[in-house]
Order: sequence, then structure tokens, then C-alpha cells
Amino acid sequence: MPMSTPKTLERPLPKKPANPPKPVRSEPQRSSPALSAARVKEADLILFTTQLSVMLDSGVVLSDAIEAIADQMRPGVFREVAQDLAERIKNGESFSAALSVYPKTFSTMFISMVRASEVSGRMAEMLRVLSGYLTADAETKKQVKSAMIYPVVMLLMAVAATGSLMFFVLPRFTRIYEARGTALPKLTQILVDFSTLLGNPTFLASIMTMLIVGGFAFSVWKQTLTGRKTLDWMKVHLPIFGGMYIDTVLTRSMRVLATMVNTGVNLLDALDVMKTTCGNYYFQCLWETADRKIRDGYQLSDALMLSPYSSLIASGILQMLRAGEKSGQLGQVCDKISVFLEKKLQNSIRTATSLIEPLMIIIMGAVIGTLAAALLLPVFRISSVISQ
Repeated sequence: MPMSTPKTLERPLPKKPANPPKPVRSEPQRSSPALSAARVKEADLILFTTQLSVMLDSGVVLSDAIEAIADQMRPGVFREVAQDLAERIKNGESFSAALSVYPKTFSTMFISMVRASEVSGRMAEMLRVLSGYLTADAETKKQVKSAMIYPVVMLLMAVAATGSLMFFVLPRFTRIYEARGTALPKLTQILVDFSTLLGNPTFLASIMTMLIVGGFAFSVWKQTLTGRKTLDWMKVHLPIFGGMYIDTVLTRSMRVLATMVNTGVNLLDALDVMKTTCGNYYFQCLWETADRKIRDGYQLSDALMLSPYSSLIASGILQMLRAGEKSGQLGQVCDKISVFLEKKLQNSIRTATSLIEPLMIIIMGAVIGTLAAALLLPVFRISSVISQ
């Protein structure tokens, strides 16, 4: 009897799905609103830009360079920003697009210059120039702030001296004269009444309410076009600080123009950045008018001269710009103009400081002298009052 061959057990093959799943691409993570609105110190931004320029110049890949810089940073907001930038670049975003997620950390000029370097392929050079611009701009701000330290300190000293004399010394004389039934000298009585008024809770509450309401109304008003034009006009026309303010804005604008033109950015794109960085209504109108005139075929110097606010720029600067346009070296000329304006700003700061010092001394002398007279008058009469 023939033996039957055993049947082999066959496993069913897995069925292939009709539509195989596509590989999921990793998308860059969305940054939190708090991180997008984060601000960093200017010194940290300068260090980041300088290190990134050096590493790119050495041949390091952009994402690896940013990641390496982030690993060296102290824990904080900027480190998280740098790590997110590296992650976004690895996921396919451009550097400029990644930077635009953090508008409070990286300015419009910073992003525009990086975008231009992506087109020209000169990112390391652009970042090196940008680092120099940020350093010079930070130094200018430091000089302006240092010029304001002296008057602020003098004002605080005057307030402290006035408060201590009015609230601690004058009340003693008041009690002595009241105990003897004698009237205080007129000047002393005025200061005593004023100090009593300042110590009244109802009066202080009214003053605080008025200050809060007035501050809120002022913050709303300055956001309007009329408020902005008024405040910006005052900044430009202040007797002592107006010239300093104009020199500060022009120094920054010429630095932006020189930096962007020297690195291959279109002049119209540079003007767009200058409009966003000047922060003054009248300078913005100046650059907007220049932008329109250049689009109509004018040169930069002629466009600025035809602007309704051309008086903000000295005629000598316009002549230097015209010479730079004729020689084809507008970027180099703008760089020289920024250096010239920076020196002029330093002289303006020294002049303002030299004018403020005697002015503050006169004001403090008048305040302290009035208080001293109000205190000495009762002292001169104290013997006759006590004898009564």
C-alpha cells in the first residue's frame, strides 16, 4: 500500500496594503509665544554673530555651528532660541526664515542681511560685517546713556536732600515755634505747608490717580499719528539733545546703508531696512521719499535733497553721497560718513555734558539755597523765641 506523502503546512503570505503609508517628514517644532517674543542682551547677540561668522569661515556647516554655539551658552532664553534655530535649519528651513520666527531677538536689518547673504553665498562675510555694525551701534548707545548718568544722579541727590530736610528737619522747628506760640518765618511756613500737603494721604491718592490716568492717556496718545509726530518733532528740535538725536539716527542709518551696500544688497532693500530701524516719523518720511524718487530714476543724493525733510541731513553729507555715487563707491563713502558722524556725536555728547553740569549745579544751588534759608531763618530767631 503506497504511503501518502505528508502535506506541508503553508503559511499565508501577508497581504500588501493597497496604499502603503508614506514616510512622515519631521516638521520643525513651533516655538512658544514667550520664546518668540524673547529679548536678549546686545552683548550676547554680538558674541553669537561673531562666533557664527568665524565657524562658517572655517568650513563648519551652519546647523552644526549654531548647535555648537548653543552648547557653549549658559542656560537661558538665548540658548533655547539657538537650539531651535539649529533644529529648524536641519529640517530644511533657510536661516533667514528661522530667524524671522524671533523678531524681538533678531532685528529686521539682521534678517534682511542674512537673507541677502543666502542669495549671494557670502554669509560668513556678511555676519562679520554685521558683527562690526552691532558692536559700533552698541558703543554709540553706551556713550549716549553715559551722558545722561550725571544729570540723573544730580537730580536724585537734589530730591533726596530736599525730602530729608522737609520731612525730618522742618517739623522740629515747627514744634518749637508752636509750643511758644510764635509764627514761623514766611519762607519756612511755605515749605512747612508744602511738606504737610505732601504728607496728606488724600492729596497723595489724588496725585497718584492723576498720574496713572495721565500716563495711560499719554501712552494711548503717543500711539496716534498726531502724538507720534509731536514727540518725534520734539526729539529733533530739542535745544541741547536734538542735535545728538539727529546724529545718533544718521549714524545708525549710514552704518546700515554701508553694511548692506558693501555686502551686495540692493539699495532699495537697504532703504526698506533703514525705514524700520530709524524709529522717527520724519526720518521715515525722508527715506520713503528717497525710495520713491530712486524708483523714478533719481540718484540717492538727489532723492534726499528733494525730500521735504532734507534739512535733517547736512549739505556736506549730501555732497559726499553724490561723490560716492559718481565714483561707484557708495558703500565706502557711507562707511566714512558713519565714522564722521560718530565722532561728531561724541563731540556733541561732550558739549552737552559740559552744558548740563553748570546747569545742574545752578538748579541744585537754588534748591538747596532756598532750603538752607528756610532752615536758617528760624535758627536765627530761635533764641528770642525760647526766651519768650
